[in-house]
Amino acid sequence: MSEQGPGRRLVDRLTGRSDPVRPPGLRTDDDRSASRLELFFDLAFVLVLAELAKALREDVTVHGYLVFAGLFGAVWWSWVSSTLYANRFDHDDVVYRVYKLASMAAVVGLAASASEATGERATVFVVCQLVLRGLLLLQYRRAHVHVPEARPVTRLYLAGAAAGAAFWAVSLAVPRPAAYAFWLAAVLVEALVPLLATRTSAEVPVHVEHLPERFALFVILVLGEPVAAVAHGLYDATWTANSVVVAALAFVLAAALWWSYFDLAGARAKRLLDESGEPRATHALDVYVFGHLPLTLALATVGAGIELAVVEAGDVPPGTRLLVAGGVALYLASASVTASAMTGDVRRGWWWPLAAAVVAGLDALLDLPAVAVIGALAALVVVVVVAGSVQRATGQLEAEEV
Repeated sequence: MSEQGPGRRLVDRLTGRSDPVRPPGLRTDDDRSASRLELFFDLAFVLVLAELAKALREDVTVHGYLVFAGLFGAVWWSWVSSTLYANRFDHDDVVYRVYKLASMAAVVGLAASASEATGERATVFVVCQLVLRGLLLLQYRRAHVHVPEARPVTRLYLAGAAAGAAFWAVSLAVPRPAAYAFWLAAVLVEALVPLLATRTSAEVPVHVEHLPERFALFVILVLGEPVAAVAHGLYDATWTANSVVVAALAFVLAAALWWSYFDLAGARAKRLLDESGEPRATHALDVYVFGHLPLTLALATVGAGIELAVVEAGDVPPGTRLLVAGGVALYLASASVTASAMTGDVRRGWWWPLAAAVVAGLDALLDLPAVAVIGALAALVVVVVVAGSVQRATGQLEAEEV
């Protein structure tokens, strides 16, 4: 038996495996959790979210928010695309690692261009999106070759990624703002693919343990923004008395939002996903995945608004206050819509988002101070957590740890 060459031994040491290059296979039946590589990959998205929030704080207008929401949606979908591939085919060989790390580098490029994605760095932003699609095509092509039973699904994802890449590429030759229509088309055509994939006859389900964990980790990334906003706001406000009070209330709000997702909203959605039947239960899965877009957008909006509210604690413009109040209302509404759509019961869970919307409306009409707005919202979400915890303890609300 011939000995391994030095190059092969080096690769083995780097990967900790005796078979560093292996064909991909389905991972839907294994017990698994998020890998260290996935956690490392997610760090790049923290940078993107921070840059998008920074740009929104510099332009708190309707136009500024629409740009923020649109770019957030495009970046969120890039994360979802990578996550859906890893959910089915992650096998952690050298080739997969190289593709994943190269994708991470492209996300770093998105972060470096995000604040000027509709301005001077639009070309960089588009090129980074193209690189992500190209790498995704290579990964799905590899799965298509080596996993024959998955070909009805991989064929859809190959077509979707190729179409999305084509729209992104064409946008480079189209003057703005018309180019943004091609950005939207790229995301929409790719977002259609999972809806079709879950309805194919192929037995290629998603991993129903791994997927909720990945979405929960993304929620953690987004919730990092409100926490960081408290610290940055206090620093910029030089620890004035008003800023300290607002920051304390804002931290309570951020903590309550975390509690409400991981013990209530996200935990309930995970339970409903588990109870929806076989892993390929299409309706519940689609609602779960796409319901996280408005939910995480809302949390990112709250984070952007909190920093401004702390800095401007003495005299806060209406736009800043509405970012926080509107973000909380959107978060609670998203959680309610997701639960209602997954259960078919539209009669419950609407008091909380309506209450947050009332706070936002009163803020717009009465020009309330930041301490009143942040305090009322923090109290509201705390009440949501307490009420939900009581319902969970008494068996009225069934949830599962995420």
